[in-house]
Amino acid sequence: MTRALLIAAAVLVTDQLTKAWIVVNYPLGWEQQVIPGLFRLVHTRNRGVAFGLLGSSGPVVQIGLLVLIVAVVAFIIWQLARGGTDGLTRIALALVLGGAVGNLVDRVLRGEVVDFLLFYVMKGGRELQWPAFNVADSAISTGACLVILAEIITATRSKRVPVDS
Repeated sequence: MTRALLIAAAVLVTDQLTKAWIVVNYPLGWEQQVIPGLFRLVHTRNRGVAFGLLGSSGPVVQIGLLVLIVAVVAFIIWQLARGGTDGLTRIALALVLGGAVGNLVDRVLRGEVVDFLLFYVMKGGRELQWPAFNVADSAISTGACLVILAEIITATRSKRVPVDS
């Protein structure tokens, strides 16, 4: 569990440092082209969850989101503490844990999450954007994909029939 907590802590620290850098150095609404036609640094905020869902909801829903996030964090810590998971699953859960705590810190301190990475493409003269995100979001998404991969690997291994020689 120690290695998983170190991974989660590294995600949390990286997430909070990058968000602090954006907040301290750039006003809300700021944008800077990094790779024309593909990537910008921005300073935006998000009160919602994935892709801004529930962002304009009232305080009751926002408190409910906080409670849900705390429950998810507690569940992941419990999963890691009880052991019995393979290395890939522990890494995946650690990434999700670090990201969830990173965004939770934002919600508690700011009432919203700081986002600053914006990918987009130009098509037919229109800009098609992926919603802005941050280090915590990246860790959560990567961790979730790794959990799925670990489950696929486990299922594949359990279905193998030993071959007699």
